[in-house]
Amino acid sequence: MTIKQVYNEYLSELKWLHSDGEASAITNLIFEHFLLLRGSTIILNYDKKIDENDNIKLNNALLQLKKHVPVQYITGRCWFYNLSFAVNEHVLIPRSETEELVLEAINFLKNSEGKKVLDIGTGSGCIPICIKKNIVGADVMSVDVSKQALEIAKRNAFSNNVEINFLKLDFLDETNFADLPIFDLIISNPPYIPEKEKAILNKNVVDHEPHLALFVSDDDPLIFYRKILIFAASHLEKNGKILLEVHEDFSSETAAIFLAEKYDVEIKKDMQGKERMLIIYHCP
Repeated sequence: MTIKQVYNEYLSELKWLHSDGEASAITNLIFEHFLLLRGSTIILNYDKKIDENDNIKLNNALLQLKKHVPVQYITGRCWFYNLSFAVNEHVLIPRSETEELVLEAINFLKNSEGKKVLDIGTGSGCIPICIKKNIVGADVMSVDVSKQALEIAKRNAFSNNVEINFLKLDFLDETNFADLPIFDLIISNPPYIPEKEKAILNKNVVDHEPHLALFVSDDDPLIFYRKILIFAASHLEKNGKILLEVHEDFSSETAAIFLAEKYDVEIKKDMQGKERMLIIYHCP
């Protein structure tokens, strides 16, 4: 088959699962990954025949896409804050809204040296790696309960040429807090989706991304934020800051947890106008 034939087959099959724009974007990512063709070079090579090995790879990739496997898991990579990250089924695919959380952290840390940063729930390592890449003098520690996630995060730190202190740790177990130092910045995109919302989420998320990093009990969906509050009482510098990504439906409720303990809290909207970020300070 020619490149044009396979390309059009992708668009035809994916249109049942995605908008036209999404189908084109996914197809382009696949062709770039497997055939090293992007943009206009795909069109320039329309009439070129695809060899048997590449054709098998493309067919297998299409079958996975039709089963709602995210394209990032098929290619094994994604871009976040202008850096490339390895991803697999053990880590969440970094989202663009989390880039805004990283930007807040970088703006807070810039023009300072030796600031200590704790990232809670590292996943792919996208948050701490981007912070360290942009704030070379920061001392960055990142924790996760998943051994497999930490392996990916360490690989990403190495490929992006930064040093992060990664630590396997269950943050919900408060007895672990004593092993951690005091930080100038605590940042986290923790699990915050109630279990009951599985029914309304896309299949590519529910069927393939790690539930450990996504879902919390319906009985206490704010459990990670409560633990962060307890931790911060003894592990946040007086002039420090807490940056949190939150569920848009629980932004005010999450803020109230910290307001009740005399913190200043700013609820910030993301680029889509959703209340997805909390910026938290000690009260003066």
